Amino acid sequence: MDTTPVTAPMYGVVVSIDVIPGQSVPPGAPLLVLESMKMEHVVVAPVGGVVREVAAVQGEVVREDELLLSMEEREVVVPAEPEDLAPRERADLAEVLRRHEIGLDAARPEAVRRRRGTGHRTARENVADLCTAFTEYGALTVAAQRARRTMDELIDKTPADGLVAGVGDVNGRPAVVLAYDYTVLAGTQGAMNHYKKDRMLELADRRRLPVVLFAEGGGGRPGDTDTTSISGLDTMAFYLFARLSGQVPLVGIVAGRCFAGNAALLGCCDVVIATGDANIGMGGPAMIEGGGLGVFAPEEVGPMSVQVPNGVVDVPVADEAEAVRVAKRYLGYFQGPAAEWECADQEALRDLVPQDRKRVYDVRTVIETVADTGSVLELRRAFGPGVVTALARIEGVPVGLVANSPAHLGGAIDADGADKMSRFMKLCDAFGLPLVSLCDTPGFMVGPDAERTATVRHFSRMFVTGANLSVPVVTVILRKAYGLGAQAMAGGSLKVPVATVAWPTGELGGMGLEGAVRLGYRKELEGAEDSEALFDDLVARAYERGKALSAATVYEIDDVIDPAATRQWIGTALRDAPRGERRIPLDTW
Repeated sequence: MDTTPVTAPMYGVVVSIDVIPGQSVPPGAPLLVLESMKMEHVVVAPVGGVVREVAAVQGEVVREDELLLSMEEREVVVPAEPEDLAPRERADLAEVLRRHEIGLDAARPEAVRRRRGTGHRTARENVADLCTAFTEYGALTVAAQRARRTMDELIDKTPADGLVAGVGDVNGRPAVVLAYDYTVLAGTQGAMNHYKKDRMLELADRRRLPVVLFAEGGGGRPGDTDTTSISGLDTMAFYLFARLSGQVPLVGIVAGRCFAGNAALLGCCDVVIATGDANIGMGGPAMIEGGGLGVFAPEEVGPMSVQVPNGVVDVPVADEAEAVRVAKRYLGYFQGPAAEWECADQEALRDLVPQDRKRVYDVRTVIETVADTGSVLELRRAFGPGVVTALARIEGVPVGLVANSPAHLGGAIDADGADKMSRFMKLCDAFGLPLVSLCDTPGFMVGPDAERTATVRHFSRMFVTGANLSVPVVTVILRKAYGLGAQAMAGGSLKVPVATVAWPTGELGGMGLEGAVRLGYRKELEGAEDSEALFDDLVARAYERGKALSAATVYEIDDVIDPAATRQWIGTALRDAPRGERRIPLDTW
């Protein structure tokens, strides 16, 4: 009688023997269990048949390939068992699913009700609106307060330790999302959510992913007990977040109150989007009162009436839904060209700048017409209003667009305008967006009042930034291009851009025509019988000499064009224009 030996697959201890001699077993049936290195291994029947000799002894050690038992091979009929259609729920999986569900909005009706009472969405609702898919990191963390609360209370009251964090798809591309949950301990920064934040920021750096931060909440949380921290000043989050600046897009969104640590993170963002009811401050009411600076309601600290015109907020919005839409639009400019686009009738550009050289016009109408339809997102509109900074697309290609607004100081560039444009140029340079400059400026703002704003340093920032750009620039002179201000609008010189063109209304000069005539012909004007007539005549001759057509004859500019051809010039000049070396100069301010 031939038998089939069953040997030990490894060195181990026989934990149990599950068959006896004479027992019929099908192939794959368990025969015995060996324990090796604290792990149990089931030895199964290599063939179907009858167990003959059992050599193994329970509790004894066997060596690899040592005989355990032998089998006589024969066909074994196994009676079919009725199929069990009911799903079997594992206790361990059930517990995991239950713990995850506790942190969801559906399991926290009272917290959601309070949130609704403030007119806001929950953190998870905002994340769901932003992302088409979202993988949460650290969902099971709770506040580090085991010494003062039960675990059941922590699980119930402090889900995710107040920070919903993970990687989600935004416009079909991955992004790190950090959303402080104001329903959990007022959105304060606890020990566990700091660890989570550090982890996500390191992942953003490693994977080069943009970060979207919903920054509603306060600063460090003093109530955490499960920590040896004394000052918390060794926290890495602010360092890690700031290091991402200029490496990946950083978007900050605020609805409601944003103070202290949350405000510090927000201030590091490329763009800040805030709702009308937001309050943003480096210190909240408690910190202000603690410093002996008075007692204030939260609504009195950093309202939008302050933070929008001073430039802290780039894009004010009505509510969180609009904030999410703007965040998606903003990130879209850094996610490549648009496959489809359309534009307005370009012949309309011919009549947007009045023939009367002193007549004001709205430069934003020019911007909307030149750019692809619906593609313009203006940043910091209320701050430095003499300069317009906007992200846009031309023929589907994302660009940064800057322009002078003659409706403010006649287009003269003041200190705020210089700062606004300089930072915008750095933003575009950091992420490789070419710049389109629409120039209509009489130059920098001058005078004793202007100098009190440190204009020398602020204005020079435009030159230092422009001279070190790695992205190509196209300059279009809409009307005035005078003095240092015009040079700054072109990156430092009319020869710096890959193309410098003017519309028929263009006029160029070392300084404003009227001022140049009064300075250059002072004696003649003082001795003239009709000084006003002479002045008008001299200005007319200066204008004739300085108009764009005249400048083109000595090749100070590349061409004077039909305004309707502006998009064609921009598209041609920027197509395949190489990016230079990225340089980081010393800031002038």
